Amino acid sequence: MTVPVEAAAPPHEAAGPTTKRSPMPVLEAYVTVFLAAFLAATIVPVYSEVVLGALVATQRYDIALLVLVATAGNVLGSTVNRAIGRFFLHWRNRPWFPFSPARIDRVSAWFRRYGVWSLLFAWTPFLGDPLTFVAGFLRVPILPFLILVTIGKALRYVVIAYGTELAIDAELIERMIPGWE
Repeated sequence: MTVPVEAAAPPHEAAGPTTKRSPMPVLEAYVTVFLAAFLAATIVPVYSEVVLGALVATQRYDIALLVLVATAGNVLGSTVNRAIGRFFLHWRNRPWFPFSPARIDRVSAWFRRYGVWSLLFAWTPFLGDPLTFVAGFLRVPILPFLILVTIGKALRYVVIAYGTELAIDAELIERMIPGWE
């Protein structure tokens, strides 16, 4: 016997009403993902993927809008890194500067080898922040910078958001159809 779709409890209610949490207000959810994504693109160690995945998992917010807002915040943070590279490089030997001279040299060599297309990988941990910084240092024009960084970061968030949604859907199917694997 199959369970009608409309009779199945949403995943957040499946364990019963005592575990149900009140949802985060809509505006706060989008502001939270924007700020997490913005900070994650700077030198602040914030994991925007976790925030995005958690909000998607609640199934209370528009996934496409979450991805759009996270992408906008992350690209804006990368643009700040580019501005630091372009306008504040003369402080690079100070102890408080966010990137060591050795790291700047390594990423600059990598950037020169692979060119502007390397900005598609600005989303990667440990490489992304210095890569966007070096793009400013090497005076990459803003339009190609924005296009390439946005493509890479948006694709990453799409994979995370829809991967989370797919995982939740698979869990729901397993609960609805005993023995499903």
